[in-house]
Amino acid sequence: MKNRIEEFAFKEGRTIAGRYTVVEKLGSGWEGEVYKVQEMHTGIMRAAKLFYPHRNEKLKVSTRYARKLNKLNNCPIVMNYHSQEILNIKGFKVACLVSEFIEGEILSNFIKRHRGGRIGVFQGLHLLYALALGVESIHLNGEYHGDLHLDNIIIRRAGLGFDLKVIDMHHWGDSKKDNRDEDIIKMMHLFHECLGSHKAYKNHPAEIKHILKGLKRSLILKEFKTVSHLRVHLETLNWGENG
Repeated sequence: MKNRIEEFAFKEGRTIAGRYTVVEKLGSGWEGEVYKVQEMHTGIMRAAKLFYPHRNEKLKVSTRYARKLNKLNNCPIVMNYHSQEILNIKGFKVACLVSEFIEGEILSNFIKRHRGGRIGVFQGLHLLYALALGVESIHLNGEYHGDLHLDNIIIRRAGLGFDLKVIDMHHWGDSKKDNRDEDIIKMMHLFHECLGSHKAYKNHPAEIKHILKGLKRSLILKEFKTVSHLRVHLETLNWGENG
């Protein structure tokens, strides 16, 4: 027997914790794998994240993650946490976090579906505003996301705007302020990518360049000291005044 589990590779129909049936695998990462599962007695769909034991010694990572999700349960951009199950797999104790299953599309796939692999300026501003609102709620609760990028945001259209959910929140050893600053920088890089990255930058309106500031960290954090400053800036944006 190997001294660690490299892959769970659960098949459709497998039972987890005696209460859930695997529907499909949603993805995998450094910490573990995520599955869409169905509650056996209610038919309700859930998301189950299983942590590789060697990435989760003494269940510290999964417990910290569960507590963070529970703390942010009132933040609409964060998935609702339900429970932690402890499974015995191949002789290893495996943590399984069960959360709400979020219908939607991974942001990277959403962007790829658009012509040229980018969205328009106004659509991008609606997206950035929805993200700023959501991340602000996380920061106001004394937390941070820690790893914002195109592949851990789920997007759904909601009228003129978007309904977003973030997944794969991280815990880093640096100060929470440093990590909140990093969330802001990652949001700018994400916005930049959605609008077509460097090849499209020169053609952006002055208002967009004023927000992105050439992706220079010091300039961004000087203008937007908190994500609340960014949110207010977007709410009061006047075209033609930043040229």
